[in-house]
Amino acid sequence: MSDERRSLYIALISVHGLIRGRNLELGRDADTGGQVLYVVELARALAARENVERVDLFTRLVDDPNVDRDYAEPLEDLGDGARIVRVEAGPPGYLPKEQLWDHLDAFSDNMLAFLREQDDLPQLLHSHYADAGYVGARLTAQLGVPLVHTGHSLGRVKRQRLLASGIKQEAIDERYNMDRRIDAEEETLAAAALVITSTTQEIEEQYGLYDHYQPERMSVIPPGTDLKRFHPPDGAEQRAPIGQELKRFLHQPRKPMILALSRPDERKNIATLVEAYGESEELQELANLVIVAGNRDDIRELDAGAQQVLTDILILIDLYDLYSRVAYPKHHSSDEVPILYQLAAASRGVFINPALTEPFGLTLIEAAASGLPIVATEDGGPIDIVKHCSNGILIDPLDTQDITKALLKILSDRNRWRQYAKNGVEGVKQHYSWEAHAESYMNAVAPLLAQVEPAPRAPVTRRPMLYHDRAIFTDLDQNLLGDPDALADFIRIIRENRKCTSFGIATGRRLDSALATMRRYGIPRPDVLITGLGTEIYYAPQLTRDYAWSRYIDYLWYPRRVRDALADLPGIERQPRTEQSRFKVSFYIDPEVAPSLDEIGSLLHQADLHVQLNLSFGQFLDVVPARASKGLALRYVADQWGIPLEHCLAAGGSGADEDMMRGNTLAVVVANRHHEELSKLIDTEGIYFAEAPYAAGIMEAIDYYRFFEACQVPKASTPKTGN
Repeated sequence: MSDERRSLYIALISVHGLIRGRNLELGRDADTGGQVLYVVELARALAARENVERVDLFTRLVDDPNVDRDYAEPLEDLGDGARIVRVEAGPPGYLPKEQLWDHLDAFSDNMLAFLREQDDLPQLLHSHYADAGYVGARLTAQLGVPLVHTGHSLGRVKRQRLLASGIKQEAIDERYNMDRRIDAEEETLAAAALVITSTTQEIEEQYGLYDHYQPERMSVIPPGTDLKRFHPPDGAEQRAPIGQELKRFLHQPRKPMILALSRPDERKNIATLVEAYGESEELQELANLVIVAGNRDDIRELDAGAQQVLTDILILIDLYDLYSRVAYPKHHSSDEVPILYQLAAASRGVFINPALTEPFGLTLIEAAASGLPIVATEDGGPIDIVKHCSNGILIDPLDTQDITKALLKILSDRNRWRQYAKNGVEGVKQHYSWEAHAESYMNAVAPLLAQVEPAPRAPVTRRPMLYHDRAIFTDLDQNLLGDPDALADFIRIIRENRKCTSFGIATGRRLDSALATMRRYGIPRPDVLITGLGTEIYYAPQLTRDYAWSRYIDYLWYPRRVRDALADLPGIERQPRTEQSRFKVSFYIDPEVAPSLDEIGSLLHQADLHVQLNLSFGQFLDVVPARASKGLALRYVADQWGIPLEHCLAAGGSGADEDMMRGNTLAVVVANRHHEELSKLIDTEGIYFAEAPYAAGIMEAIDYYRFFEACQVPKASTPKTGN
């Protein structure tokens, strides 16, 4: 095998939850479930491949006294070339995924900074869930490597389910940040070269709800399970402490065990299982019920959803007087999960997953590998698992009689139980091992890897600015024009600090228009001029164009198709030819008549167009390539010049400037009448809202950030003298 193939470096991204390589706290909360186990096992399985040199799993660093110190360690070795890399993003404490959206740009910037410090960049990115998809969509644009995505669960599906339960849409969006999640999912689907799902149903019934639904880019690769951990009972499980813990609940602990293992989540439908058991004297006589629903010290300290689920379970146990027949331990470790399956299998019991919906059902293949027959909801993954393994019965999760009938059918027939147990062990080995998953995975991504092109590097057009350790990037019209006196002061400050500070202008104007405006107002030529909303980059002193950047953003850019797709929409009119460019299609838009920006984006997504939309001042709509924006161009230039983003001050005044200001840049929104487009950034860390408009607002921010303090200007060298 060639060294080139062995040098494959894969970067996995899974932002939320508590992720570590040992003693996973599965079920600790809604964010630390099956996805956490999946990404850790995937990292190990891929790293074990002979043609994979390294796998890094990127997640958020959590430094919080309420969680283990493991989650604050920047690096954790998983063995065989795999490791966890923890990235700072937002406050140090643990946050639920719904509160992470404003910090994902910082995660992206910090992850990219880490990658830039490595000997090699990854050839493949793989994001998990919508938040990581948001990060992955940015990094695939910056690195030029393909993005693979796994959704795990989808926002549009969850919104439908919550609406059906009677929750108002406004409440859903406020509690779950659902609009941002769905927008991120659409953006991720547009950017991803491959989407991996666990079942065919996900492709047809779930991703089919999205505007950028592209089934030809989707592949079904079921998750694997660790057959070294999950195997039939061998007798050692009988000595485990968790077995003794279960016995203290049960009057007849030797009875077969009906095992349910999940988070305390309403969707897992545990209460209906308790009702089915409570209403069947025959089932109670035949078996014990064991409910392992996360970990808890005090139910009152859990989130509202988990509190309600556990309270409902306890009320039902009391209602049906199920004491001594139901075990509900407060604590279990991830290392005890295989033992729980083995104890249930040794008792000739059954594993049940009565969830209302089940995208895959990782616990089902773990149970099957342990020689435990299954009863599962007739939805999603369980359908495929039972089809492949012939090891159980599917049920209607809302029908207690159907649940009872299925459990009795397995528990009362020894031959059926024995055949299901055998089929499950053999079926998992054939269809659901991590080795099989990794093999299918590598086959699916092979065509993508053949197309990898490295991100461009800026041409060397002048002597590097050896002593420039910071930079100011500003919009032209809304920031520098409008107050001549403030502009004069700003120009003076820039000239006084040019020895240590680079100066950049990022504008939506074309080059000729920007230069004419700068001459008219006496604005000196910047070190870098970013024009056309980030579609063109020019460097001083000769205004040398960065053609590497132009070639890079040309990826999947079809301007004629953009014009055709929007040509007949009401309230939209193309701007004059003078306002168009190779990488920018510009329109006037009347918001009172035209479709919403979301509807326009959906239309372009459905036409398989990979673009970014920019709405400025409520009347100008610009469409540019997916890889082009002011923020992406700024990051590209900062990377070429070796200036940390934390040393870049980005000044903006309209919506087109938003991505310059998100993330690790220092940022200021000047107080012009148009800054309401940026009002949603008001609570975002690292963004200063100035009281002054135009250039005065930028100078206000320079003082606020103490931007020029300790400016590293080199001392004049002392001539050498002869002896």
